[in-house]
Amino acid sequence: MPKNSKVVKRELDDDVTESVKDLLSNEDSADDAFKTSELIVDSPEEKDTDVEEGSEVEDERPAWNSKLQYILAQVGFSVGLGNVWRFPYLCQKNGGGAYLLPYLILLMVIGIPLFFLELSVGQRIRRGSIGVWNYISPKLGGIGFASCVVCYFVALYYNVIIGWSLFYFSQSFQQPLPWDQCPLVKNASHTFVEPECEQSSATTYYWYREALNISSSISESGGLNWKMTICLLAAWVMVCLAMIKGIQSSGKIVYFSSLFPYVVLICFLIRAFLLNGSIDGIRHMFTPKLEIMLEPKVWREAATQVFFALGLGFGGVIAFSSYNKRDNNCHFDAVLVSFINFFTSVLATLVVFAVLGFKANVINEKCIIQNSEMIMKFLKMGNISQDIIPHHINLSAVTAEDYHLVYDIIQKVKEEEFPALHLNSCQIEEELNKAVQGTGLAFIAFTEAMTHFPASPFWSVMFFLMLVNLGLGSMFGTIEGIVTPIVDTFKVRKEILTVICCLLAFCIGLIFVQRSGNYFVTMFDDYSATLPLLIVVILENIAVCFVYGIDKFMEDLKDMLGFAPSRYYYYMWKYISPLMLLSLLIASVVNMGLSPPGYNAWIEDKASEEFLSYPTWGLVVCVSLVVFAILPVPVVFVVRRFNLIDDSSGNLASVTYKRGRVLKEPVNLEGDDTSLIHGKISSEMPSPNFGKNIYRKQSGSPTLDTAPNGRYGIGYLMADIMPDMPESDL
Repeated sequence: MPKNSKVVKRELDDDVTESVKDLLSNEDSADDAFKTSELIVDSPEEKDTDVEEGSEVEDERPAWNSKLQYILAQVGFSVGLGNVWRFPYLCQKNGGGAYLLPYLILLMVIGIPLFFLELSVGQRIRRGSIGVWNYISPKLGGIGFASCVVCYFVALYYNVIIGWSLFYFSQSFQQPLPWDQCPLVKNASHTFVEPECEQSSATTYYWYREALNISSSISESGGLNWKMTICLLAAWVMVCLAMIKGIQSSGKIVYFSSLFPYVVLICFLIRAFLLNGSIDGIRHMFTPKLEIMLEPKVWREAATQVFFALGLGFGGVIAFSSYNKRDNNCHFDAVLVSFINFFTSVLATLVVFAVLGFKANVINEKCIIQNSEMIMKFLKMGNISQDIIPHHINLSAVTAEDYHLVYDIIQKVKEEEFPALHLNSCQIEEELNKAVQGTGLAFIAFTEAMTHFPASPFWSVMFFLMLVNLGLGSMFGTIEGIVTPIVDTFKVRKEILTVICCLLAFCIGLIFVQRSGNYFVTMFDDYSATLPLLIVVILENIAVCFVYGIDKFMEDLKDMLGFAPSRYYYYMWKYISPLMLLSLLIASVVNMGLSPPGYNAWIEDKASEEFLSYPTWGLVVCVSLVVFAILPVPVVFVVRRFNLIDDSSGNLASVTYKRGRVLKEPVNLEGDDTSLIHGKISSEMPSPNFGKNIYRKQSGSPTLDTAPNGRYGIGYLMADIMPDMPESDL
């Protein structure tokens, strides 16, 4: 270096400083507005921050404490009550072990690719569902709002089920269990068994009369059930306290809520294997019926189960992944969580059918004893000859094999008179073929099986505590799918929003704790989520593949993950998944059209269920649930397509999503239709005339609503300030 180099360098620095001062001093007041509209460029080392509206203070976006915490949260959200009481029913109904094959195929075709898509967009853009779809295409921003509406509908009735589980949990600390025996009714002369219970069963009676105190139809409100109202309040308080700090509070709870169900399932499986008849249940479960696999209904139900098991379209997956670092391997997460979900369903199926096999064995033994007594009675009366009974069989202590032998002999000998004898074959398969699902499985069939367990109160406490935890894990993701997008978009305080959300949901949820509340739960479960979520996920797929661009999206994934994802996902997202989803949507609409809208009502006089059609107002509610859930999509599209709302008024379209930050531009620079920066038009700007746009679009960028540079907000370049200035000078 020359001797006087330091002096020369100092003089050059002084000249540059003076030149900058001269430029700044010559700027007029209009330039101040331009300077306040800052261009933020993130470096890889910078932390992602959120800029609060109207504030220059930057706060860090919350993040998961560890990868394990994040995985447990996603597993807790995806693994829910459906894995325990829906999957085993579908498996039994649709071919036993053979059902696993279409389920696995559809998991690979629909489940994992779409789950990976939601994880990646949430992690890349670091916003909730509203922010993500606003970013990719403002005109399709209604997708995020539709997700929030569906989440809220589902949360309303899903927490009622947690309330039911809390009620049974609180009643399980008794010996014997209160649903073990039918109650006795006393009158002036004598005591007798409650007729409604005697005609059904102890657990059925307890569920419908003691727990729900259910009315005979949806039109008979019957007033509030105060016991269930208290349980619903307790459920919402638990959810509110767990979610009030977002993932900072719920993230600590998932270690228990997500892992405890696995402890209980494994304990139940070990205990069930030690019970008589459990192997019969498992053998029945996994005996494949290959001919059923060819039926379209099996594939439709498998696709629906895959779809809802992973929580696609709810927004919870996107919300959870938005708190990840951008270089997190979300592809690994998608595959891991999907297969954990699948194996959890298989584990739950093993447990359910091992326990139901034990229950069927107990019922079968009672059947054999009762029918053996009837045969001995017929022998004494002479209706059946003693000669046809093998000499080695003792009917007073008969085994199942001997009884079936005697039954077959009597059936052959008394061929014409046999129906009049009213003997039962007492086959264990007949009991196992009685398919039950949902609340019928959890609160009736499984509950009845546990009454035969040694130390039944302990197992009842464990089972219903498991249901509470499964429900809470799903509720955390559902509420996060509501709160995170609204907080990201409107910059409200998360604590206040969470409390308001839970309080309002409790008030609306009172319709579910009327005496007719169970019928409303059925209505919401059938109509509030199925069709709207299918439409939401189809639009998500279209937005990424055909609006944003599948090629650019694959490049973004390569940049984010550090490696190029398999081309398998390219073809799934672009061709196979949209076609499968459209087919599933059409099949669901057709199935819904062919199935008369109605519900199973409990008729007290008959002590049985009876299918009833919804009244006219009920049909209106069913249609309204579907319409309101999907209405945000066309509304937002029309509003933004025709600029019906002034963007400068702080409305939904005025939020700019850029590289993990939310900016409110004090001065809005006029842009073309592809810009995601919204605000005043150029005639309202107090700034000099800079040209049409200060952001250079990448060549080949689409004309639809995508990011200005065709990527996720990376690499904005100031351009056209001086049209002739070369880009290098900028």
